[in-house]
This record gives sequence, structure tokens and C-alpha cells, in this order.
Amino acid sequence: MGEAALQELAELLGQVPPPLQALDLSALDGYLAGVLLQPRRIPAARWLPFATDDRGRAWPATWALGDRLQQLIEQRHAELDALIEARQWFDPWITDVGPETLPAEAVQGWVLGFATACSEFEALTEGPGSQRPDLLEALAQLYQHLNPEDLEDADALLAEIETLEPPTSVEDAVESLVRACLLLADISRPLAARKPSSASRTARRGR
Repeated sequence: MGEAALQELAELLGQVPPPLQALDLSALDGYLAGVLLQPRRIPAARWLPFATDDRGRAWPATWALGDRLQQLIEQRHAELDALIEARQWFDPWITDVGPETLPAEAVQGWVLGFATACSEFEALTEGPGSQRPDLLEALAQLYQHLNPEDLEDADALLAEIETLEPPTSVEDAVESLVRACLLLADISRPLAARKPSSASRTARRGR
């Protein structure tokens, strides 16, 4: 997605009519990643409403900008889908980063968007195999950026987070998001007769 389309999307998200509460650009990107990494494909009719309202309410049919907003959101969804399927690196949308921004603060919005997807669609984190060590390893790389108090009833995940060294730069924190997504893709979207992704091998060597 080019810069002009990205700016247009950010502006449209800010214009979603109240009382709807749309995700911001960074949280939307994390949300789409969380949707795409579920073990089963989720139809757009189910995931799209939560991109533009925290309660999943549809925008008014009379809102003239809705079709364009949906088009742009689905464009990013398709873009991420192709990159994740090919196990290619992608650039998460991380916004509002200043020279004094701490690594965890920079990516927290993105991770909260991802967590929103996992709370609405629970197959990845609550389904069979949710306590798999490799799944916990990948989720820990994401949720290490959240306040531990927000991770209720997640003792195994918190224990895994304790084994990680926090990123020391925003670049490292952003890299941890992508690495975690590619690790999760190997689990929830396995490719037949495919070796583990380079991100998976790198992460395991680093442990």
C-alpha cells in the first residue's frame, strides 16, 4: 500500500461516525495480522465490523465514505495475507514514534490490535494446542510489550515472557512483531512439506 493510500486510510478511520470507535492505523494493522493468523479463515463479514468499531457495530448505510474505507482495509488485509502465506518479512504500521518513545510504547498499539483479534476470534489462543511451547514462544514475543496486569489467567504465557530479554530499541521491538507473526504462521497456517521459516530458526538459535 502506497503512502497516499495509507494517509487516506488513516483519515477515513478518523472520520468513522460516532458512536462507533474505529481502531487507529497501528492497531488496525495488528488486528488484521491477528485475524489472518487464526487457524481457520475468517470471512470479512465477521472481522470487518471490529476494525471500525470496538463493539462490532456496522457504520450507517448512509455514510458515503464506508465503501472506500472497506476497500482500503481489505487491500491491507490481502497484502498481509500474501506476505504471511509466503513467509516474507513485512513492515508493521507503527505510528507516532518520537525520539523519546520507549520500544514497548512504540508497538503497544499494534499488539493491542492483535490482542483484539484474538479476543474476538479465539481459535488461535484458546483452542486445542493453545499451550504448545512453540505457540507460547511466539505469543510471548508479542505480549511482552503489554502490561503484565492485562494478561489475566495467563500464567504459562507470563512465565515464557519472563525468559525474554526486552528489546532495547524501537527497531528491535518492531522486528519482534514480525518474527512472532511468522512463527505463528508456521503453527496456524502450516505449509505442506515446508521447512520452518527463517524467522523460526533464527528465534530458536537465539534462545
